[in-house]
Amino acid sequence: MRLTPSAISWLGFILALFAAALIIIAQPFAAGFVVLVAGFFDILDGALARRTKKVTRFGGVLDSTLDRLSEAVVLLAILVIYAIELAFIPIVLVGLALIGSLLVSYVRARAEGAGLECGVGVFTRAERVVVLAIGLLLSQVAYALVIALAIIVVFSFFTLVQRLVYVWQQTKK
Repeated sequence: MRLTPSAISWLGFILALFAAALIIIAQPFAAGFVVLVAGFFDILDGALARRTKKVTRFGGVLDSTLDRLSEAVVLLAILVIYAIELAFIPIVLVGLALIGSLLVSYVRARAEGAGLECGVGVFTRAERVVVLAIGLLLSQVAYALVIALAIIVVFSFFTLVQRLVYVWQQTKK
């Protein structure tokens, strides 16, 4: 294939936009499936870059940026749905999930930028994508998406603390 790793990153982001559109038009099951496919592209871009020896610093930055944007657009689409319904607790959960997701990634990027390792954490992007996709796929089941969001919130903040402690321990050596 002639697809570059960056093109695959962009394709994953476009799929996330499509998933967000499906959420907005009340097609959460289809959106859950598309979120999983987009997550697959997230894995594929880095693997392709390493296999073809096309790893670049810009490619890494682009991939990370599009990953954050992908998560954000899907969560914002869910937020729109809950805002229309005036569902207070789900709105708060989406906001916290967005903050937690971004901070987990931010701490790793900031630590690595400071020359520290930070690959730890029980709930990384892959786990968040899977849980969110399951919540969307099962959204016809009462509160499935709300439960998925709560899981994302709890474990994202747990992972955030894990990463902060790990980085702090490295600076104490």
